[in-house]
Amino acid sequence: MDVPPFRDPALPVSARARDLLDSLTPEERLAMLHQHQPVIDRLGLGAFHTGCEALHGVAWLGRATVFPQPVGLAATWDPELVRRVGEIVSTEVRAKHAADPAVSLNVWAPVVNTLRHPAWGRNEEGYSEDPHLTAHLATAYCRGLRGDHERVWKTTPTLKHFLAYNNETDRSSTSSNLTPVTLHEEELPAFREPIEQGVAAGVMPAYNQVNGTPAHLQTELFAELRSWTDDSVALVSDAAAPMFVVNVQRAAADRASGNAALVRAGVDSFTDDDADSAPTIQRLQEALDRGLLTMEEVDRSVLRMLELRLRSGELDGDADPYAGITADDIDLPEHRTLAREATARSVVVLRNDDGLLPLPAAGSVAVVGPLAEAVLTDWYSGTPPYAVTPADGLRVAFGADRVVVADGADVVALRASNGRYVSVTEDGAAVVADSATAGKSARLSVTDWGGGVLTLRSGASGRLLTGAWPLRADAERVGGWEVQESFRKHVHDDGSWSLLHLGSGRWVRVQRDTGLVCAEGHTLADAERFTARVLESGAALVAQAAASCDAVVVAVGNDPHLNGRETKDRPDLWLPDAAVETWRAAVEANPRAVLTIVSSYPYVLGPGVDDAPTVVWSSHGGQELGHGLADVLTGAVEPSGRLAQTWPARPEQAGDLFDYDTRRQQVTYRHLPADEAGVPAFAFGHGLTYSSVSYEGLSLSAAEVAAPAPTRDHPPLTPRDLAGQGVVTATVTVRNTGARPAEELVQVYSLGASGTDSPVRLLLGYRRVRLEPGETASVAVPFDTARLALWHGATASGDAPGLLDGDLRVVAATYAVAAGASSVSLPVHGELTVTGPTG
Repeated sequence: MDVPPFRDPALPVSARARDLLDSLTPEERLAMLHQHQPVIDRLGLGAFHTGCEALHGVAWLGRATVFPQPVGLAATWDPELVRRVGEIVSTEVRAKHAADPAVSLNVWAPVVNTLRHPAWGRNEEGYSEDPHLTAHLATAYCRGLRGDHERVWKTTPTLKHFLAYNNETDRSSTSSNLTPVTLHEEELPAFREPIEQGVAAGVMPAYNQVNGTPAHLQTELFAELRSWTDDSVALVSDAAAPMFVVNVQRAAADRASGNAALVRAGVDSFTDDDADSAPTIQRLQEALDRGLLTMEEVDRSVLRMLELRLRSGELDGDADPYAGITADDIDLPEHRTLAREATARSVVVLRNDDGLLPLPAAGSVAVVGPLAEAVLTDWYSGTPPYAVTPADGLRVAFGADRVVVADGADVVALRASNGRYVSVTEDGAAVVADSATAGKSARLSVTDWGGGVLTLRSGASGRLLTGAWPLRADAERVGGWEVQESFRKHVHDDGSWSLLHLGSGRWVRVQRDTGLVCAEGHTLADAERFTARVLESGAALVAQAAASCDAVVVAVGNDPHLNGRETKDRPDLWLPDAAVETWRAAVEANPRAVLTIVSSYPYVLGPGVDDAPTVVWSSHGGQELGHGLADVLTGAVEPSGRLAQTWPARPEQAGDLFDYDTRRQQVTYRHLPADEAGVPAFAFGHGLTYSSVSYEGLSLSAAEVAAPAPTRDHPPLTPRDLAGQGVVTATVTVRNTGARPAEELVQVYSLGASGTDSPVRLLLGYRRVRLEPGETASVAVPFDTARLALWHGATASGDAPGLLDGDLRVVAATYAVAAGASSVSLPVHGELTVTGPTG
């Protein structure tokens, strides 16, 4: 039986895709440009759609291993660990696909937008403020997602979001205005390495505009991105972005011309109108009929989409190397083991001034605060098969009888104007003001997440108040695209409360006669005025728990669905007052206190907490959060996490959320001033060991090197060829002067050259080393001299240079090179002279 070329796995993907394209009718080709592609029985093509969310585990598809958020994974600074995480995630995507072939093998991950500003609502999704470290870790994750088979991709990763996307506020309206320097030195490098290494199959453009043009219409920048590889790169639109190009950004007169413009620019797939492909097909056909688009342009995009599908082995029949993965390959023992390892490796000890850590094994510990008994997930998390809270982890480490817990929430009863208390049924189905007493059914635990945002948990159902009309108390957690579990309290002059349900924007009322509690009031005047009776003081219980134990772990931070998430930037950078008060209540009762921040982003630590002597940070670490934290707090695992994002000392140190010129603003670690004004609370690269490491010397393998030729090719963080011309090795001598092993991250930076526009500091390379007590090591950190390159714009015929007119050049000068434990702790220095044209 003859096998059509498109089904022959021995042929190159490009040839197979071309043959399949030639087999499609014009109508079928148009249908291939929508996210949801149809069944074509005569060719044996099944239904297909782009997009399976897999940012730090498989999301939205039920039970799956949940790893730390990407900002946490980045704190490991360990590409091999990140690759292993990607490998397990791809196995679980394949397992979901085995259970349901409708699950796409095209994964929409990782996010490679740099973490330029900590107020960005999606901070948790990115890796680092440094574009090269971002690219390095993203490449590792993509490599795990892609798999190691020469021909078949385990999954096909798609990088998000091209380009200059760091604000949620008005994200489809705002323009990220980039200088050519910012574009080439800080934005494009974050995307380049995964594309160049051949481990990313697609890219998703961003919602925003770039220099006044929608990111989905960046023809020149798309061409630049595709020039980095000989393989095809599919561009898939973000959800509803084709509509925004017309209706919000007004870059096209109508939907047909907008769709045509996207295809001509280089976009290949329309994520629009949910699963209904008919409107997209109709608009594309209209564009063809009006001469706005040609079939050749359509074919170009279809070809790339077919190549994307063929790469995953969809039409390879029995030649699928991943056919052995079954629906049961979820939550395997090795997946749990890696989740715990990744969480522990991502924990960062920020301060240990009093030597409180590690906590001694003999003793008791209080675990207090809203995250003491919580494992919180974000919008792009899966459903963890189990969850180990911080208190759980410490119970395992110390014994359940030596752990005391207090969540810090005030327990209140709310008496309505009808004289009855708000009461909740045990199943949470009914919330009614009908109780004569403030008994168990009336107990509500109020947690303040900052910015005036509250959640209320029923003592009767054990679950959160949720919904609007009527209210219920049956939510396990805060969640959903439009959160229904959050409220804002208004306190009247007489001390009574009114509650605004934030999900609906309606004030809470109590209906006449029935007492039914609903969020339906349009104005404050419509709202019920509750008399709040405090049944238990959260602060008092925190102090009591802290005083009763040998040490206290204060677990505070954010809920990933509140005060910063997709569609909403953070209201401010401060650690919330409620968290500060929980800390004060604990530390005043017991000075042996550990401020343990579990969050999606850095905080500014203000008055009342800025002097905390012991501070530890973790991202939301997923199902193994508690074990990973306990492993580090007790010293079962030596701390190895290091910040991949600066924690500013004050809000203004982070700059303007909407200003993308980091150099001019003097923000991010690269450009913070070298004087006291630029010293952050916790620097990029910072993290402590439980020992002490002395940096004793730095030598370079060459004192002088020739400048490389000008190029548009900014090299990756790790040299492509360690023996290549221009590669210099910094050898750093370090010694463990303490009594415990140390997991040290040796970092090498350029501190610039006089008379150049070099950044104040620039990460050139790093290497992790384990040092036993008293051990001295010489740590080799290679870097490519081309990493020192700066963008030089070119002018043609007297015109102002465009974004892509110019090249990267290393200016001939003498550069200061330094090494140390963070971007601001660099005790050993050397010099590297670059010779050649001064540019």
